[in-house]
Amino acid sequence: MVMPSISLRDQAVRDFQQARRRAAMEEILARLRGKSAFLLPYDEVRARLGALESPRQKLEDIPIKAIIGSVGRYTDFTRSFLPLKESDRERWVRVRAAMECMDGLPPITVYQIGDAYFVLDGHHRISIARQLGATHIQAYVIQVNSRVPISPDDQPDDIILKSEYADFLAATRFDDLFPDVSLMVSVPGQYAKLLEHISVHRYFMGINLKREVSMSEAVVSWYQTYYLPVVRLIRRLNILRDFPQRTETDLYLWITEHQSELAEELGWKVTPDAAAQDFLSRFSHRPQRWAQRLAERIYDFFLPDELETGPAPAEWRMERMRRRPADQIVSSILVPLSGSQDSWNALDVAIDFARREGAYLAGLHVTQPGRDHASSSIQALVKEFRGRCEKLGVAGDMAVERGKIATKICERSRWTDLTILKLAHPPPLKLLPRLSSGFRLLIRRCPTPILAVPRPPCSIERILLAFDGSPRANEALFVAVYFAARWDASLVVVSVLRKHLDAEATIQNLKRYLEGQRIRTQYVIGDKNPADLILKTAKEQECGMIVMGGYSAGPLRELIFGSTVDRVLQATICPVLICK
Repeated sequence: MVMPSISLRDQAVRDFQQARRRAAMEEILARLRGKSAFLLPYDEVRARLGALESPRQKLEDIPIKAIIGSVGRYTDFTRSFLPLKESDRERWVRVRAAMECMDGLPPITVYQIGDAYFVLDGHHRISIARQLGATHIQAYVIQVNSRVPISPDDQPDDIILKSEYADFLAATRFDDLFPDVSLMVSVPGQYAKLLEHISVHRYFMGINLKREVSMSEAVVSWYQTYYLPVVRLIRRLNILRDFPQRTETDLYLWITEHQSELAEELGWKVTPDAAAQDFLSRFSHRPQRWAQRLAERIYDFFLPDELETGPAPAEWRMERMRRRPADQIVSSILVPLSGSQDSWNALDVAIDFARREGAYLAGLHVTQPGRDHASSSIQALVKEFRGRCEKLGVAGDMAVERGKIATKICERSRWTDLTILKLAHPPPLKLLPRLSSGFRLLIRRCPTPILAVPRPPCSIERILLAFDGSPRANEALFVAVYFAARWDASLVVVSVLRKHLDAEATIQNLKRYLEGQRIRTQYVIGDKNPADLILKTAKEQECGMIVMGGYSAGPLRELIFGSTVDRVLQATICPVLICK
C-alpha cells in the first residue's frame, strides 16, 4: 500500500481522534438509555441460536447500519463502528488515507443471520465508510441459517430472548407446525413456562386418550385449545394497546398466570375472559385507566354504600359481549348459601339455570369474622353443595368468605354473569329499615343481574316482562327475550307507561321488536299501580319468572320514595330477575 502524503495523514489522524471522542460520547449515551454501545460477538450469538453456517458466499452491497456484530473484534468498535482503542490509530489512518487516494479496497466479509450482519474481515473499512456517510458497502456474504432470525436493532438482551426461543423451537418444532405464527416474548424465562404449559397439557392428554402423546400432537392441541382462544380474546379487547412494548405471547402468559392466581384466591374457576378484563383494569398504565382507578377509590372512600348509584344501564352486558360471543350471556352463576331451606331452594333454581345454559356454579357462604372455615357445619354445607352439583351433572365450586354478606356478594358477583339467591328479606318499604337493607344494597350495587327466589322452584314456561320504556327496562327486555328464545318460553309483557312518555309509540316499537324475535307474546297494558298489575298478571298467567329493570331513580329519591321493584319483591311468589 502506498504511504499517504503528510497532509492526507494529518487529516486522517484528526478524523480518527474525532471518531474516538464520538465513541466515548456514544458509550455514555448508551448507558443512559440502558442499551449496549458495543458490537455483538458472533460466535456467542451463533451458539446461542444454534445457527449453522452455509459453505457458500455471494458478493453484494449490504446496508452498513445492519452490521451489528463482529468475529473476534467486538470490543474494538462501538455499535456504529467508532474506534474504541488508541492502538488502532495507525491501521485506521492508513485505511482512511487509502480510501481518500482512491487506491481501492477489497470487499469486506460478513456473516448474515436474518437481517443482521457480523463482520469477519473489514472492520476498519466499515468504520471509515460509515464516518464518510456511506450507507452501503460491498461484501462477501456467508449465510447462516437460524430458526430465529435477528434484526439490526437487537441488543444483547434480545439475543438472550431469541436464544431461549431457539431452544424452545428445537424442543417443540413449533415453527415447523405453525410457520406463520410467532411466539416471541419480551421477558427472559418465559419459554420455560410455555414449555411447562405444553408438557402439562401433554400429560393430561395422555391420561384422557389412554396412550402416549407425541410432542407435536400436544403442541398442536395446546395451541388450538388454550393459546389461540386467549390470543383472540387479547385481540378482541385490544389489550396490546395498553401494553405497547409487549407481545401477544407475553400477555397470554400473564393472563393465564393471573387466572390461576384469581382461581386460587377466590376458590372458583375463573374464565380467561374475566381474568383478562381484570388484568387490564388492574395493570394497564394508560392514563384513562389510571384515572378511572383513582376516581373509583375516591368515590368509594367518600360516598356511603347506601348512596352509591351502581353500574350504568347495559354496562354488564356490553362488557361481556366484548369478551365473548353474544349468543351466551350467562356462563357462570353465583349462588350464596346459608344452609337454610330457602337457600337450598335458590340452589335448585341455580342448578336448573346452569343446566339450561351450560354454566358454571360458583357457590358462596359468608361467615362472621373469627369463625372457623373448617367447622363441621361449614364442611357439611360445602359437601351438600358439591353433592347436589355432581348428582345433576353441573360443574361448580364453593368458596367461604368472612365479612358482611351483602358486601361480599357484591364483590364476588363481578366474577360471574348472574347472581341467584334466596328472597328472605326483601327491601322494606319504610325509610329507616330500607337504609340498612342488605337486599337493597345488592340491587343497587351488584354489577350483574340478580334472580331473587322466594320459594321452591317451578316450571318456567311463561316469563313476565315488566316494561316501562326506561333504560333498565330495555335491559330487562333484552334478557327476557334471550331466555325466552333459548328456553322456548312465551312472554307476557306488562306495561304501565308514564304520562310524560309517548306511550303509544313506545308500545308499537316494543311490538315490532318482539315480532322480529318470533317469540310468542301477549300484552297487558295498564295505567295504574304497576306493582299490583305485575303481581296480579304473574299469578293469573302462572308465570314462572318475572323480569324487570332495577332501580331507575337516583339513590336518594329511591331511598325516600321506594320503588316498584321493592313492592314486587315484597309480595311475589315466583322468582324475580332484576336487570341492570
